[in-house]
Amino acid sequence: MKYRVIGTDPARRREVSVLALGAMLFGSFTDERTAFALLDRYVEAGGTLIDTSDNYAYWHDGGQGGQSEELLGRWRRSRGVGDEVLIATKLGARPLAPGTGFLDNPEGLSAGTIREAADRSRERLGVERLDLLYAHIDDPTVPQEETVEAFGALVAEGTVGLLGVSNQAAWRVERARALAAAAGLPGYEVLQYQHSLLRPRFDVPSGLFPDGSLGHAGPDLIGYLRAVPGLTLVAYSPLLAGAYVREDKPLAPDYDHPGTPARLAVLRDIARETGATANQVVLAWQIGAELPIVPLAGASTTAQLEENLAAVDLELTADQRARLDAAH
Repeated sequence: MKYRVIGTDPARRREVSVLALGAMLFGSFTDERTAFALLDRYVEAGGTLIDTSDNYAYWHDGGQGGQSEELLGRWRRSRGVGDEVLIATKLGARPLAPGTGFLDNPEGLSAGTIREAADRSRERLGVERLDLLYAHIDDPTVPQEETVEAFGALVAEGTVGLLGVSNQAAWRVERARALAAAAGLPGYEVLQYQHSLLRPRFDVPSGLFPDGSLGHAGPDLIGYLRAVPGLTLVAYSPLLAGAYVREDKPLAPDYDHPGTPARLAVLRDIARETGATANQVVLAWQIGAELPIVPLAGASTTAQLEENLAAVDLELTADQRARLDAAH
């Protein structure tokens, strides 16, 4: 395994593995025995960054989520896992009532909700401190000052370590960070967005976000990362739910444009050159990027996890990387 540092404050920054494990479906679609086996193997291989959320997976049973955090709590206790493994979670997108969703009825990012949700997550995970806590979605109904101050209070109390943000416009992230800096409070340092080798169109609706943009690390966000040292991008869905390698997993409509076949052709060429799978090339491309990117990949079988883990040791040449970057 290889490692990188996330965060900038010497008191709170952490060294984590360059490949994160997504636990979104653990305890719901992925049964406990399988999930435990995947978690055990990931940690055995040196993995130290596991990702979840307080609303995973509410769509499994029409509830409000929490299954993933609860399973991770049981796994931690049964294995005696401590601070050596960083578990990141998110709040703000938990449905307020069963049978609703995070788009139409989210808890949001008010000060009271942030505190209550963080306490619930700590209880489910069985931890005194949340190592990395994200604002899962934006909440334009709450003043950003209130949200920033609420997250900062949790860090000051020692119940939260690093702060992160997901699925918000880059200008909103920057505004929140500026407000935090002006108030002498910690700000968002880890940005979690969908990012992969293939690039979606931003002028068509996506599956989760009607404007087709907020969930993706588009040009604005990538430019922001280049301009602000110390930020880290955690790239969710880097393998596009299996679409690179499985014919039964078609690409979403927002990838239907001329650039997709061109990038896929280069990807397949480099997979043949390296003897690796297309998935492994994509992960290696992210891990070795100039920008600080941590791919966040889920797995439902040990074979999938082993494939992902092997990507850590795949070294792309400068020429191969340049060809992947340039294809359009």
